[in-house]
Amino acid sequence: MNNALTMSPRALPRLLGLAALTVALASTSALADDYRDVNQLLRSGKYADALGKADQYLAAKPRDPQMRFLKGVIQTEAGKTADAISTFQKLTDEYPELPEPFNNLAVLYANQGQYDKARAALEMAIRNNPSYATAHENLGDVYAKLASLAYSKALQLDSNNPSLRPKLAIIRELFSAPSAKPGSNAAGNLSSAQTTKETIQGKTSAQPGTGLAASAPARANSVSAGQKP
Repeated sequence: MNNALTMSPRALPRLLGLAALTVALASTSALADDYRDVNQLLRSGKYADALGKADQYLAAKPRDPQMRFLKGVIQTEAGKTADAISTFQKLTDEYPELPEPFNNLAVLYANQGQYDKARAALEMAIRNNPSYATAHENLGDVYAKLASLAYSKALQLDSNNPSLRPKLAIIRELFSAPSAKPGSNAAGNLSSAQTTKETIQGKTSAQPGTGLAASAPARANSVSAGQKP
């Protein structure tokens, strides 16, 4: 008597489907581990290690938007401003639907005193995601910075104008008052993202001179734009 187990034709597709799902879940878990490892190195201030691990990952998946975004954050925190601007700019070119790279460009531009560029980048972020509260707040702060510059220039040209000094004093007080937001500094409250859409939560370190603080990475999710092949 043959006791060999026979399998119905209908069972095979189900088993193949389960196997494919298992592989997909394992792949997703591996990706999450990579993001988490880079985030942990970033949080620990080990920027060289974080950048090395991000580059190693991107060598195999060069178009992954979330890891490229994290690389830009690492470059920002490590003081590699030009590299960070290049990283975020390329992301805005290739994934224009993502608001966070535009927001972080605004952080870097404002840090350089390029407030017009910062404003334009924030307007793009808001156009892409009208519910992006951080970008709205940042835009308000950039307008305040621009107003401060305009009032200062007006005061230089007309020092006898009695209305200018009170306006300038109000704006200066706005940016000199201690902020209640985590990670901000006395210079102001503009916030940069440290993760992409589905992972933005909280805030961390401020960018000197601008008050642009960073929202802290919370978990490793895929970006909403998806990954291009």
